[in-house]
Amino acid sequence: MWFWNKSPGKGWGYLAGPTLLHLRVGRVRRIGHRPTKERPARPHVQSCSGSEPLCAVEVAGTLPNMKFTLRAFAFLVPMLLFAGCGPKQSSQTDKSPASQGKLLAVSFQTMNNPFFVDLNEGLKKAVEARGDHLVTLDAQFNSLKQKNDVSDVLQQQPAVIFINPVNWEGVRGTLVEAKRRNVPVVIVDAPVEDADLVLTQVASDNVEAGRLAARALSEINPKARIGVIHYSVNKACIDRVAGFTEVVKTFPGMTILSTQDAKGTSEATRPVMRDLLGRFPDLDAVFPINDPGAIGCVSAIEAAGRTGKVTVVTVDGSREAARFIMDGRIHSTSAQFPKEIGTLAAQAAYDHLAGKTVPKEIKVPVKLVTKANAQEFLK
Repeated sequence: MWFWNKSPGKGWGYLAGPTLLHLRVGRVRRIGHRPTKERPARPHVQSCSGSEPLCAVEVAGTLPNMKFTLRAFAFLVPMLLFAGCGPKQSSQTDKSPASQGKLLAVSFQTMNNPFFVDLNEGLKKAVEARGDHLVTLDAQFNSLKQKNDVSDVLQQQPAVIFINPVNWEGVRGTLVEAKRRNVPVVIVDAPVEDADLVLTQVASDNVEAGRLAARALSEINPKARIGVIHYSVNKACIDRVAGFTEVVKTFPGMTILSTQDAKGTSEATRPVMRDLLGRFPDLDAVFPINDPGAIGCVSAIEAAGRTGKVTVVTVDGSREAARFIMDGRIHSTSAQFPKEIGTLAAQAAYDHLAGKTVPKEIKVPVKLVTKANAQEFLK
């Protein structure tokens, strides 16, 4: 729209959306000219964007040249509009995760374990089947990292967060923060001390897993002299050792020579087992708390030249452990069902979101794996 501005020194102007062009009688110049004695410096007006409501350009020309000037601006106006003075167009491809469904998150003590890979797979399949998104976090056996990871994801206000705690007592601060933000927490695999701070806890019957391991050992060596490799900050491991010890005490000939602590990885367990073999020459059985630890024990036993002389019983039921059982290098493992744990945990979360009552504890049965049935766990 053209208009006449009666203010002194102004003149014709053109207003197009957020763009204002001023025509002044005089010489052609732009705002922000180089200062001279005749014309002192004036503030520079930058080109405007969609967030700046006014775009001003000063033009000039003598009255005889006004027709030329107007033609020039008839060409410049649309260019300025398309160059940034108009509103910014939104992209239809710029979709946020929120527009694609709910955000859920899970923090594992480690992802360097096939058990947790399978558990995550069970969770992810159940979440994505509902059109939602799951963020997976690896604490790498570091309580502080787990705390920081969960704190970061809580900033995004997820619908639910699943936690497999590194430390069953040390996770309390994280649980308090989640409760303060009204984000329900579902504990998976390893229970926590502060059960009142969580929605529910979904885990294997870990006490029974330890019992199964001890019974399997008693059948082939009722006078076993045993080493136990624990991970005492994890409640699942505490329960396994408790179940194992409970059964061992019922056999007078069985003795636990030593209980040592190690993170449940092959790398961490191997030197601990090597030390036990050196300190206790009569040690003839070992109960590490999971399959990766058992594989580390086998490595140490073979390196010490004790193959076939030390019986290994453990917990998890992984495919790799099943292969070791078929080869005779591990005697047995108490199988958990991680994908089922993930599926049940997701179901509990969605039941809660739907307003249904969720039990405070969900236990998943375990099963002993020996050479007799190991083949089915290789699938």
